Amino acid sequence: MTEPSRTLEVERKYDVDGNTPLPAWDAIPGVDAVTEGEPRALDARYFDTAEGDLARAGVALRRRTGGPDEGWHVKGPRNRNGRLELGWPLGEGDDELPSAVAEIVAQWTTRPVFPLARIENARTAYLLTGPGGVVAEFVDDHVRGTDLRRGGQREWREWEMELGPAAPADDAGRDAFFRAVEQAVVAAGGRESLSGSKLGRALGF
Repeated sequence: MTEPSRTLEVERKYDVDGNTPLPAWDAIPGVDAVTEGEPRALDARYFDTAEGDLARAGVALRRRTGGPDEGWHVKGPRNRNGRLELGWPLGEGDDELPSAVAEIVAQWTTRPVFPLARIENARTAYLLTGPGGVVAEFVDDHVRGTDLRRGGQREWREWEMELGPAAPADDAGRDAFFRAVEQAVVAAGGRESLSGSKLGRALGF
């Protein structure tokens, strides 16, 4: 496989009711336009060992179809600066874990991994842009999570705001950006997410 893409994921997640209107972004610093929403149908399988080695390490492993970055993804442990995400494009017949992905995962476990959950997501994505380009991507997600080990499904709606290449590079600028985002989210009826990830929510964490 080719070398993986590398993205530093810096984002915030928000819980929202099914009928909550989208926020207004006119007071967000550095943002002067918002694109029309782009619908995306995403379908992901998340993997871990029977012992949960990856979850204990704060790592997520998934295979996702749909959207501009479909493929295999490994999300590393979170730190103050965000979360490093590695991505590989889908290949022919790679329903099994590709060797290049397994080599990365071996940092945390060499035991076999199995499907843990399925996350189906009807997403609408919006780009918040400024003079320098894309400041952030905001997504409105309608999610269905299936626990593939114990059975059961959960459905919910959530929002995510992820920084883009033209976002503030310093901590103070990022903090000011997210403060303004949170004010807009709360004004629309959203609230801080009670779950750290879609996977955790699908599994009831």
